[in-house]
Amino acid sequence: MTTSVCGCEDNRQAVLSRRRLLAAGAAVAAGVAGATVDTGYAFAADPAYAGDVLVLISLRGGFDGLSAVVPAGDPAYYAARPTIGVPKAQLIGGDAFFGLNPGLAPLLPYWTGKQLAAVHAVGQPAPNRSHFSAMEELERAAPGTSLRTGWLNRMLGTAGSGDPFQAVAMGTAMPARVLGGPAPYVGVTAIDRMALTGEQPDRPIAATMTRLFEGAPTSLRGTAGQLTGGLRQVAKLRAKAYTPANGAVYPGSDLGNALRDVARLVKTNSGLRTATVDSGDWDMHENLGVAAPGKRMYDQLKAFATALAAFAADLGPEHLRRVTVITISEFGRRVAQNGSGGLDHGYGNAMFVLGGNVKGGKVYGRWPGLTAAQLRDGDLAVTTDYRAVIGEILRSRCGVGDLSSVFPGVTAAGLGIVTAR
Repeated sequence: MTTSVCGCEDNRQAVLSRRRLLAAGAAVAAGVAGATVDTGYAFAADPAYAGDVLVLISLRGGFDGLSAVVPAGDPAYYAARPTIGVPKAQLIGGDAFFGLNPGLAPLLPYWTGKQLAAVHAVGQPAPNRSHFSAMEELERAAPGTSLRTGWLNRMLGTAGSGDPFQAVAMGTAMPARVLGGPAPYVGVTAIDRMALTGEQPDRPIAATMTRLFEGAPTSLRGTAGQLTGGLRQVAKLRAKAYTPANGAVYPGSDLGNALRDVARLVKTNSGLRTATVDSGDWDMHENLGVAAPGKRMYDQLKAFATALAAFAADLGPEHLRRVTVITISEFGRRVAQNGSGGLDHGYGNAMFVLGGNVKGGKVYGRWPGLTAAQLRDGDLAVTTDYRAVIGEILRSRCGVGDLSSVFPGVTAAGLGIVTAR
């Protein structure tokens, strides 16, 4: 993964620990080539699946929801951020209380078109300002239990299939933690570069594997067959160059390239059920900047919005109506700016939800306020569990009936943020 993060000791340890943690599972992905962004693809095991394709974008490093979805109607916001608060006059979209950072302008048509919404004051059940442990809890999503699987793996498990191509971790040789668990998956880099490591015309490893496992027990033969069959499926995709539709122009960023591949799979009916994409460099301890081009937060939001808007345009109304995109981050940022013009690790945050069946154009959730008495140890308080928001989408759009099998002890939020199938 090439996205940059802050140099704080916690984050350096997070990167090293994550590598060590996932190294044991790298054998799952070791047979396929790698690229530059963490993206996972899950291919539907159940041909009767009629739910949405769930696209999970993880904003790594601690996304500042208060800079993206600005509570302009709360005067404590401007008091806490005298030099980096986004002036009311610059806000776009939103309503009488909230407004969007102008860096998100590429997504404004989807906000005004009621296909993009936000949920504010969301987060984990308890504060955790460590990158590594907060990300681990975010993706395990089962505090107080002995579960060690990722919540997305548990969601896939509701289909009851063992097909490894129901999930693919894209862009890294390290398995995606949110996909960790008994439901198998394969690591790939990008569709156009997916192949067995070492595969050459004079060394047909896939064919050799097929012959090698012909007389093996069913479990072993089946696994080898699933892998080589999946490679043949991707080879068909690679056989024809992909051209985005509807005039969509993806940025040449890791995020843009990943979302382009997700759209490609959605539109070719590859059986995609879910995709996970990582977007990094949100850990802005210093020089966050004002809301203007050339400033760090503005430029980062603009890059994110440009890639996501291209994805939505490429899908078009036909395919966007069966896709729901959600964003998550391990934690938010402090309400008050620090002495370096940035923001330290915090708690409450904002999520975005995009899709053809999203009831967009508004900010959901209960606003807790930003006065000193309303904060949680100096942070935005959490009034909505992020799992409850995802749970509502899983129940309403993805056909997950028993939410407890994915998020133990969690009740769907009931925000009404999406229409039911």
